[in-house]
Formats: sequence, C-alpha cells, structure tokens
Amino acid sequence: MLQENLRRLRRAKGLSQEELADRLHVVRQTVSKWEQGRSVPDADALLRIADIFETPVGALLGGEVALPRQESDVAQKLEQLNALLAQRNKRGRRIWHIVLGVLIACVVLLLLQCMAGVAAHRSYQTATSTVAQIQP
Repeated sequence: MLQENLRRLRRAKGLSQEELADRLHVVRQTVSKWEQGRSVPDADALLRIADIFETPVGALLGGEVALPRQESDVAQKLEQLNALLAQRNKRGRRIWHIVLGVLIACVVLLLLQCMAGVAAHRSYQTATSTVAQIQP
C-alpha cells in the first residue's frame, strides 16, 4: 500500500523519483526501492514524505490515498465560466449588430429625406424661374 500511495502521490505532484529523492536527501534508487516495495522508509523519511505530499502518515501507510480533486473542480468551473462568457459575448455582439443596423437605417432615411428636400427645392426654383420668365 505504501508503495502504490507513494508512486501515485509523486506522479500527481509531478515529481520524478530524482526530484523526490533530492527533497528527501536520499538517492533516486532508494525512492525506486520504496515504490517497488523492496524496502520501506524510516520514520523520519515518512514524516518528510507526508510533509511534501501534505498528507497524514497514516494515509501513506493505510489504504489508497484519495488525490485532491481541486484541479478537476477548478477546470470544470473554468469551463463553465468560459461557456457563460461566450454566451454573454454572443448576446453583446447581437445587440451591437441590432443597434448598428438601426443607426444605418436612420442615416439612410435622413439621406433620402435630404435628397427629397433638395429635389423639391430645385423643382420649386425651376418653377419660379419659369414663371418669372413668362411674366414680363
């Protein structure tokens, strides 16, 4: 049990046998022997191992050690946040597209009104100039 727990915790922490050995001030082969079940660490080494992996010594020696679910929980929450932000961004873009469409429609209507006003003014000027030419 110690051997499986030690291997599982070391891998979960992302440590190589060499890195764990350096932290414990032993050689890599010693860590390998512990993980293969060919020897066991002394009491002092067990305390240092428990400290490195932030787990009680009893859990190291007992049954399977449950790995913390922090990483999967954090990843799941980040995924949910990303989905919410994507949905909010999509709504925001849709609103801006609508606002932009309304503004463009208003500008087009104003331009049409201006063009109609200019045309009416020209026809009025043409009509008044024609009347002025007819009347002596």
